[in-house]
Amino acid sequence: MRSRVTMVLAVAAVVLGSALLVPTAYARLSGGDGGGSSGGSGGADVAAPAPSPPPPPTLAAGPVSVDFDGDFFSWALMDRKTGNISGAKNMTSTSSTESMIKAWIVSDYLRQFGDKKKPSAGMLAMASAAIRKSDDGAADKIYFAAGGSYRVSAGGAPNPVIQRAIKICGLTDTERGAVKKYEGYWSFTQMSPRDAVRLGDCIADGKAAGPKWTKWVLDEMSKVSGSVSDQHETYGGGKWGIVDGLPASIKAQGPVSIKNGWTRLGYDGNWHVNCLAVTDKWSLAVMMRYPAGRSLSYGARTCASVATQLVTPQPGAVLKVPQQPAGKL
Repeated sequence: MRSRVTMVLAVAAVVLGSALLVPTAYARLSGGDGGGSSGGSGGADVAAPAPSPPPPPTLAAGPVSVDFDGDFFSWALMDRKTGNISGAKNMTSTSSTESMIKAWIVSDYLRQFGDKKKPSAGMLAMASAAIRKSDDGAADKIYFAAGGSYRVSAGGAPNPVIQRAIKICGLTDTERGAVKKYEGYWSFTQMSPRDAVRLGDCIADGKAAGPKWTKWVLDEMSKVSGSVSDQHETYGGGKWGIVDGLPASIKAQGPVSIKNGWTRLGYDGNWHVNCLAVTDKWSLAVMMRYPAGRSLSYGARTCASVATQLVTPQPGAVLKVPQQPAGKL
């Protein structure tokens, strides 16, 4: 009998003790004093911290797979915050710049005016046409005014306009064209994708055009107009390529400045197509040569595909660019 009484008392003590301990434990977990104070937060649950929002999408180094049918294909991407350049294994190989280099020609011309002078209204209109409409005649006028020449300089070095690009922008793979009779032409300048993204960075950071004119050049590059079907003998639409491969969430972050280059050349029977785009975060270039029997759209879609594949983060299909068999593009 005594043992049963003792056991009952022991169990009661454990139960009572547990009841007394629960409020104290609850108060510790909730951060309160268990007294239900009306002036503080005692007794209230601590809310779990809100999850951090995902970083805004951007372009970053990653694998790129393109079903490309042509003589040359390469690309490069610069992280403008770190200066790191990633890209295809052959990103140091070169091809002719075509109209892509017009952004540099205009920048080089305007930089020479400094902060106090400015070109005539007519020449500024030519500079705009060279970028927005990719007007060859306008680009020639700016090129010659900047000190360029179609004559090959002594020793076969690039002319002064291209030499300054090499020096100011730190280009290492760029040289004059090697096609006979066209060595001094700006469009035949040989450049690698690695140097092209350096050129884009050089324009965006102000070294190319100088502090007064950089914003103007970038703004003109963001207003390039015309599609692949809007083509004429000496000018044409150039708003296609990389910009078409970017999701709206990237384009909404700020202007995307672009300058494409494209020519169907007879001497090698190829389209020479280049795409350059730059923002405050990155600079991307895609360069290629492919049979003249294909369309300009083939190159435009290839540029767009590279851009799309480099979008990060990609929670799903951020943007789908049609990936048709090479023969159907």
